Amino acid sequence: MSLEDQLGAPGFEGAKWVCSTPLRSKHEHHQERIWQALRTNDIQTVATDHCPFCFKGQKELGIGDFSKIPNGIGSVEHRMDLMYQGVVTGEITLERWVELTSTTPARMFGMYGKKGVIAPGADGDIVIYDPNGHTSIGLNKTHHMNMDHSAWEGFEVDGHVDTVISRGKVLIDNGEYLGKKGHGEFIKRQACQYLV
Repeated sequence: MSLEDQLGAPGFEGAKWVCSTPLRSKHEHHQERIWQALRTNDIQTVATDHCPFCFKGQKELGIGDFSKIPNGIGSVEHRMDLMYQGVVTGEITLERWVELTSTTPARMFGMYGKKGVIAPGADGDIVIYDPNGHTSIGLNKTHHMNMDHSAWEGFEVDGHVDTVISRGKVLIDNGEYLGKKGHGEFIKRQACQYLV
């Protein structure tokens, strides 16, 4: 995504990408610098605040007054796929991808041992990822968020999630949600394991 292509979209379409931090110009090499910082551990993980505002009735509040556009985009659904593109392009290793998306967040939130690792006593949360698969991102494709547009509309990426297992139970298989209401579980956080 870029300042020019998304935020600069014709008409009021650019409002879909009003967020903080703002999108950056594709000409200023910000993406290359971020990948470098991810490789060198100057950036330890990638996250989103996930603000899924609809265009109709929400982002449109800013027509005529930019300051009234709700600030944020919905993006959590495709974070794993989009980060995996760094493996595909050689920006990061497969091991670094797992560290950035799973191990490090578990340590930062004081959950490592229960989350972020496959080991005896851990929850058994596993994503089976097919590197030879393909993901088409967009409405009526792989969009499950409760909003009327996708921030990543039209993106074609290599790889896709085949299966998601949570605490030993299959929740997603071949794109179908198999989970049951009430499966979620509160986990009391410990101190950040980087600080202890």
